[in-house]
Amino acid sequence: MLTLKVITENTDDVIRRLAKKHFDGKEIIGKVLDLDKKRRNTQASLDASLAELNVLSKSIGSLMKDGKKAEAEEAKAKTVQLKENNKTFENDMRDAETELQNLLVLIPNLPAEIVPEGNGADDNLTVKTGGAVPELSADALPHWELAKRYDIIDFELGVKITGAGFPVYKGKGARLQRALISFFLDNAREAGYLEVQPPYVVNTASGYGTGQLPDKEGQMYHCNEDDLYLIPTAEVPVTNIYRDVILNESELPIKNAAYSACFRREAGSYGKDVRGLNRLHQFDKVEIVRIDKPEHSYESLQEMVDYVQSLVDKLELPWRILRLCGGDISFTSALTYDFEVFSAAQKRWLEVSSVSNFESYQANRLKCRYKSADKKPQLCHTLNGSALALPRIVAALLENNQTPKGIRIPKALVPYTGFEYID
Repeated sequence: MLTLKVITENTDDVIRRLAKKHFDGKEIIGKVLDLDKKRRNTQASLDASLAELNVLSKSIGSLMKDGKKAEAEEAKAKTVQLKENNKTFENDMRDAETELQNLLVLIPNLPAEIVPEGNGADDNLTVKTGGAVPELSADALPHWELAKRYDIIDFELGVKITGAGFPVYKGKGARLQRALISFFLDNAREAGYLEVQPPYVVNTASGYGTGQLPDKEGQMYHCNEDDLYLIPTAEVPVTNIYRDVILNESELPIKNAAYSACFRREAGSYGKDVRGLNRLHQFDKVEIVRIDKPEHSYESLQEMVDYVQSLVDKLELPWRILRLCGGDISFTSALTYDFEVFSAAQKRWLEVSSVSNFESYQANRLKCRYKSADKKPQLCHTLNGSALALPRIVAALLENNQTPKGIRIPKALVPYTGFEYID
């Protein structure tokens, strides 16, 4: 959530930058400024009334003592009226504050200046590429056919048990999943991330804190009776560890990593782009989260990008890094880099990670702050990234490494799988 200070002191710049996200902020920013003015004027009136009430209350005793009963009664009557006025002021203040907060959560984060202009995915900027695209034989199979051939992933059984988008992993397919999770967590630990194991369901306050609510209710599974949400990513519970927390400057940057299952309704998804592992309702992912000082957060973002690059390099996958344009970047992000790996049998790029800096947007909602010895608490910056999401990584590994002997396992993963081929 943007701070009022940013909006009131940089109104024209806020509207300009929001336009890069294709968000017309003129009307809602105008309403925010009007409400803030109303709130401040009401506060001033309340303060003046309270001051007058205090003076009158003190004078009543003196007037009675001096025998000025009529004047004292008049002062009493006026205090009654002032108290009624104060109740009205306080109610008006609460209403204005509630309306103001309801508007502020509807305003997206400001994109960083280096976010490219653009309408959608086709306008994202490729900033770096790596790895070699394999040359497959003409009869190469997509991963859903390979999964059936080697009996490692059963999509139809998942439909029977739950529904589409909930595959069942079997044998070496299940072991590959477990191997990737351990591989990603071990690498994160070696890179200085503290591993945490969070809950898979969160309350409304947690969804609000990281920006899933009220923006993405329809994309999350909701447990109605308990009013809890299944997490779409470990970002939500891990970042909320720091909700309503004031950190010491010496603790920053905080680096956490977490494995979790992720649950996404993906309402409206259909077609060839969602076949097999390309888009699921339940999948596994390792997430990295950082809490940092504003002046260091973009250095942290680059470190996170470099770290994710090291993972796809170790997995011997061809990759590219995209800087998302204004029309494709998320509601809460200031700057996002997407990682894609090339799926050789499908002949298309698959997104496997988003690494984002939210600046103070989430921290303002979370009330996540830090303090140094000589300064008052100030908002942290929050960052997170997938390191990595498993489904499309598995899809690319299966397709790119198919050989007459079977599916070759990258060398870095063999100590974790315990086998060199799926055959």
